[in-house]
Amino acid sequence: MNTSNKSKIEDNCIIYSLDEIDTIAQKIIEEAKHKTILFRGEMGVGKTTLIKSIGKFLGANKKMTSPTFSVVNEYEISDGILYHFDFYRIKNLEEALDFGVEEYLGSGHWNLIEWPDKIFDELGNKFVEIEIVSLESGLRKICLY
Repeated sequence: MNTSNKSKIEDNCIIYSLDEIDTIAQKIIEEAKHKTILFRGEMGVGKTTLIKSIGKFLGANKKMTSPTFSVVNEYEISDGILYHFDFYRIKNLEEALDFGVEEYLGSGHWNLIEWPDKIFDELGNKFVEIEIVSLESGLRKICLY
């Protein structure tokens, strides 16, 4: 994996600065084995920022925003559609099933999901999991599973 001099690779993890976010996004897309990607990390760690960069790399047709209140935002991309989910505010899986989450997940399009725990039982086994941690130095550590 080619990265700049600032970033550092450890096992399946990369330590990076926020000005390297576009490079990290590109690497995620290049290495993702599935189009459903789960994003884990504390509030404010940069999940949405990374997802916006991934969307930009995939050719999103408009500026991406957080779907915190809408739960899902849809974007046309170069080769299809990208769905960006934020399940922080839903109460349970039933709420997600009520708006048809299974149709999105089975669509074959990109599904980028923040706060996936509430729908985890619906995901099957075709996803990439990403964990982002903010380090004391201001750097981020991202791990792909």
